[in-house]
Amino acid sequence: MRKTRKKAALVLLALLTAAQLNGCGGKETTETPAEGTASVQTTAHGDETGSGMETSTADGGAGIAGTETSAADGQTAGEGETVAPEEVVEDWMVPIAGDQVKDGEYDVEVKSSSSMFKITDCRLTVKDGEMTAVLTMSGTGYSQLFMGTGEEAVKADESAYIQAVDADGKCTFEIPVKALDEAIDCAAFSKKKEKWYDRKLAFLASSLGDAVSVDVKMTTISDLALEDGIYEADVVLEGGSGRASVESPAKITVKQGEATAEIIFSSPNYDYVRIGEEKYEPVNTEGNSAFEIPVDGFDYRMQIAADTVAMSTPHEIDYTLFFDSATIKKAE
Repeated sequence: MRKTRKKAALVLLALLTAAQLNGCGGKETTETPAEGTASVQTTAHGDETGSGMETSTADGGAGIAGTETSAADGQTAGEGETVAPEEVVEDWMVPIAGDQVKDGEYDVEVKSSSSMFKITDCRLTVKDGEMTAVLTMSGTGYSQLFMGTGEEAVKADESAYIQAVDADGKCTFEIPVKALDEAIDCAAFSKKKEKWYDRKLAFLASSLGDAVSVDVKMTTISDLALEDGIYEADVVLEGGSGRASVESPAKITVKQGEATAEIIFSSPNYDYVRIGEEKYEPVNTEGNSAFEIPVDGFDYRMQIAADTVAMSTPHEIDYTLFFDSATIKKAE
C-alpha cells in the first residue's frame, strides 16, 4: 500500500512539474472557437491535432527547451488539420500605410482568421512611418511566429522567426505591421504538433480614431443625384469593443442637397454623439439611443464619437459609420 501511495505521489509531482514547464507561464486555458467553426476541445498547448480538428486556443507561448523538432525543421499543417478560416477584412477596406498614421502608441483592434489564434490585447507603435505591434496572446501553445505563410516559414532562415516573450506572466510577440485594414500573412509554430499553421491578421484603422489621416474618398449626395425625400441605406458601426452596433438599414432624409441619418444604437446608454466639435443629443427618451446626424458622404468610414453612461463614469468611445451607397433606396 505504501509503495502504491509513493508511486502515485511521484506521478502527481511529475505532472505538476510538467505543467509548470509548459510554455510561457505554463497557464492552462480553455476556449471555444468562434461561432460557425467546428466544435473543438482545448488543451494547454495551443495547437492542432492531425485528425482534422484543432484542439486548443491556448496560444502564443514561449518555446520549451528540449523539444524534438525545431521550428526550422517543422512542416506546414495540411488541409483538414485546421478549422475553417474567417475573413478579417471587408471588401471596402483600403490598406493604410504607417505614414498615414500619426506617431504614437495606440490600443488597436486586431482580427484573426483563426479562433485557435486568439489575441487578447494589442499595442501599436507608430514612428516615422513604421508600425510595430505587441500581441498579447490568450495562452501558451505557439513558440514562434513568421510574417508570411507556413510554407515560406519552413524555407526561411531561423533569424526571421519571431520568438515569444514572457511579459508579466503573459505571452507576447512583437511583430512588424506593414499596413492597417489589410490581411497580413502570419504563420504560427505549434510546440505540440511541431508544425506551422497559416493565419491572417488585420489591424483595424477604425479603432484608432483621429490618429489615422488619409485622403478621404467618398460618394457624395451630388454624385448620387438624389432628389429631396426619405431613403434608407445599409450602415455599419465599427470601433470600440466591437459589441455595439446600429440598426440597419438606417433612415436617411435628403433635403436641399444635404443628408441626415437616423442612427439607432443597440443600447439605451448613449447620451450624445459628437462629430468633430459638434454634439448631437438623443431624439428619443425611451428605448435604444437614437440620434439624427449629418451624413458627410457614403462609401467611407465616417468618424464619430459616442458618449456612454453605462460605465461608472461617462466615457467617449470612438466609432466609424459606413453608409453603403449601393443599398440606397426610397423608404416605403
